[in-house]
Amino acid sequence: MVSRLKRKIKKILIKTPPPAAIANNYGSELGADRPIVIDDHRIIINKENLGESLPVINELAGQDENLIPKRRVTMLDWNGPIMKIKGYYYLEDIPMRDEDLVKKRLVLIDKAGKKLIITLQDIPVSDLNLKEEVDSFYQWSGFEGTINFATIDTNNRPLPDSEYKVYIEAEVQVPGDKRYKKIFTLGNITPFLNKGFHTAKMEYFTAKREMKFNLLATYDQPVKTLKIVSSKLKDFDPREMALDADDHRRGLFYRFFNSTGFRLLYKMYCLLPIKENKILFASDSRTEMNGNFQFVYEEMLNRELDLDYHFMLKSGVGEKKTLKEIRELAYHLATSKFIVLDDFYPMVYPLKIRQNAELIQLWHAVGAFKTFGFSRIGRPGGPSPTSKNHRNYTKAIVSSKHVAKYYAEGFGIDEEKVVPTGIPRTDIFFDENYKREVQERLYQEFPYLRGKKVITFAPTFRGNGQQSAHYPMEVLDLDKLYSELKDEYVFLFKIHPFVKNDFNIPYQYKDFFYDFSSYREINDLLFVTDILITDYSSVCFEYALLNKPMIFFAYDVEEYVQKRDFYYEYTSFIPGPLARSTDDIIETIDRRAFEMEKIQPFIEYFFDHHDGKSSKRVVDRLILGQTEENEDH
Repeated sequence: MVSRLKRKIKKILIKTPPPAAIANNYGSELGADRPIVIDDHRIIINKENLGESLPVINELAGQDENLIPKRRVTMLDWNGPIMKIKGYYYLEDIPMRDEDLVKKRLVLIDKAGKKLIITLQDIPVSDLNLKEEVDSFYQWSGFEGTINFATIDTNNRPLPDSEYKVYIEAEVQVPGDKRYKKIFTLGNITPFLNKGFHTAKMEYFTAKREMKFNLLATYDQPVKTLKIVSSKLKDFDPREMALDADDHRRGLFYRFFNSTGFRLLYKMYCLLPIKENKILFASDSRTEMNGNFQFVYEEMLNRELDLDYHFMLKSGVGEKKTLKEIRELAYHLATSKFIVLDDFYPMVYPLKIRQNAELIQLWHAVGAFKTFGFSRIGRPGGPSPTSKNHRNYTKAIVSSKHVAKYYAEGFGIDEEKVVPTGIPRTDIFFDENYKREVQERLYQEFPYLRGKKVITFAPTFRGNGQQSAHYPMEVLDLDKLYSELKDEYVFLFKIHPFVKNDFNIPYQYKDFFYDFSSYREINDLLFVTDILITDYSSVCFEYALLNKPMIFFAYDVEEYVQKRDFYYEYTSFIPGPLARSTDDIIETIDRRAFEMEKIQPFIEYFFDHHDGKSSKRVVDRLILGQTEENEDH
């Protein structure tokens, strides 16, 4: 290598003009906007750009000087922070006939000279449909890749704050010879940049950190490659900005009363007799009686049961209860015969439920899909093995005996406490009059739904819980969806209420995309939906009852399986086709490839009852104490 460097230096010295002439040209050739000049005879670098240039110079100097790179980017497309790239790159006279002996990578080099390596997929150059001809000697010179700069860093964080030059590297192993490797610029990519640049936002959410970046992509004329600038716009701990931040500073008295004081009050009220007809509905996820609560409550009212109803409802776990509400909650929990929950309710779990009382969990989800509760021990966001959460339920309901064992595992309770009554809020799927009324109401309220087929996009959130919930909307290509589907369809977004990141529908798509995220009852929307697009959400169980097509858009299924996991193998479980990209979604819809034959077996397995009487069974078996044999008599 030393001899090659000597020859290279000698060659440069012979061809280079006298030092004085070079010195006189430095200022005019470099300038503030030209950090580096590369021509046939020399490389001139501004001092402040030396760090980012050294790795490239070192690699260039270490290669055989006779290696001649040939490359062209044939496609560079952006969707938010996601870049798709295609092209070819080969080294003249170095064969690329064997895919296993070829590797290509993108190399991002920041201002400090630090490298970020991104592996590209090698493809036959014939797949590029080039106008020019590339010899079959370089058959595997083609490459393609999809890079999401919003999740490129460790822990799926955005591209770190810096300025990057983008290079491409080819590595070829020639059997019986040696390994050849050369890094080179991408060349002129301005035709792929609208107005000469592309910009996008990148966000990152956890319970303890929120970050926002701006990404700017331009063409670096002096270096002749793509330049990417990541600029950090914000980075903070969301706990410090929360509306309830002052509650954490209220002092010892409030924290004592909310925990130890609450439990002491409960024990004190347990000295009072249980009221045999008293029922408490308690929720930390809703302020109104809807969902399973609504259907069970209305069933009780319709039967005119002699029950004393009480309600303790809050919009979320983070909404603080007043001192009066804490005292009232302790009293009602201690003196109610029936305590009915519909979701996670942390204040009840440290309590010992009285011997003759019932703590009933009407869990909001249907079926069993994603692992939850104690099924997630040892995973990120999973509970401690010693946690008391859920363990004091005396009864829990499920849709089918086939999933009872998974709910027992998730709640940490005995399987005999899990009762397959069916899920009350699914009763409406068997009520034709209700379906027609809802459809007509929605068509009147949203007339643009009438006359078009409706696609509803209802994914679950990403993150370990409410505090870090987000959904990367950039994974959808809105422009493609609009151009391909706008004539026949409208597209509704029903994003999970936990999702924190901003989402705005561009105005040019206003006659196709509509945001229904704030519409409370997704089940009503399903009655006007012709195609449901979801991923890991339990909404697929309810929608299956309508026997309509579903598409499962799971772009990150491998990562989700690793981090969250499922009770069933995902690809064999889903009652519809798997889509990994926007193109897959469009192709599935165009071809009507919905795999409808999977839906009926799915229903038979996950629903024991298909009669719309789940609310009745809950009241009969969990409130009135009837057995399965005599509940209809």
